[in-house]
Amino acid sequence: MKTYLVPVDFSDVSVNTAAFAAALSHQTRVEHIVLLNAYYVSSYETMLPNPDMVLLREQDIADEVLERKNKLNALKDDLATKVRAGVQVSVQLSRSHLLRAVVEAVSALHVDLVVLGSHGNHSHTDSDIGGHVVKIAKASPVPVVVVPPHYKFEDIKRVVVACDFKKVNDAGPVEGLKQLLDRTGSELLAVNVGRDAELEGAEAEALAKQTELYGMLQDHHPKYYYINSPDVMNGILQFAADKEARLVIALPRKYSFFQSLMHNSISQKLAENSLVPVLLLK
Repeated sequence: MKTYLVPVDFSDVSVNTAAFAAALSHQTRVEHIVLLNAYYVSSYETMLPNPDMVLLREQDIADEVLERKNKLNALKDDLATKVRAGVQVSVQLSRSHLLRAVVEAVSALHVDLVVLGSHGNHSHTDSDIGGHVVKIAKASPVPVVVVPPHYKFEDIKRVVVACDFKKVNDAGPVEGLKQLLDRTGSELLAVNVGRDAELEGAEAEALAKQTELYGMLQDHHPKYYYINSPDVMNGILQFAADKEARLVIALPRKYSFFQSLMHNSISQKLAENSLVPVLLLK
């Protein structure tokens, strides 16, 4: 993953997310981090007054654009002192809606990873981006990392991959995972959540050996777990917390328990309840 895209709205949450991306550069091979701010003004706002009877003038828009550019450059300069040596930090101001701005930037800049900050389970924050995490995660054609608000980066030494072992029968969905493990050297915990039994150690690995996933991940010597939870999502997130994992990885939806990602309630729970970053592979 050579290029990261970090949407920012200058809130504390998005600034913290940008700092997370900078810290992550020390464990990955990223070469370029792009800070994106979206500022959309509809034609109606320049033609009709707002409820306070104030009409938005072209000069007002120009002043706002200049202020946003100055904030972007200030944040860029700060991150430049935090990234791994050789990593370029650049800025981009888009006049499109946030969702469209992200999708267009991914294509135009050949982005490999989008890094988003969620607002957690606090609806009253200063972050506009946090409220669009679900929509962006759905629309993004590349993997997305969702970072909990105020999460402070720690070296990724242990990751949890959550999937239905029996559904993974080709190498495609695990390639991104294997690349990440190669770069970070992280310990891998593979977990299958069910509602029948809780198995660990030799029993869980014996069952895993019956699946295609076992051979695909064998070089990384994962530990296998089958855990019992009536709530699959919370079961995964609690497992990650109990094991002190620094990242939860969800394989593409048809292979994983996140297959309902397109359903807003599941996505919202994922974005709001996790205490560690969640990487959604595509």
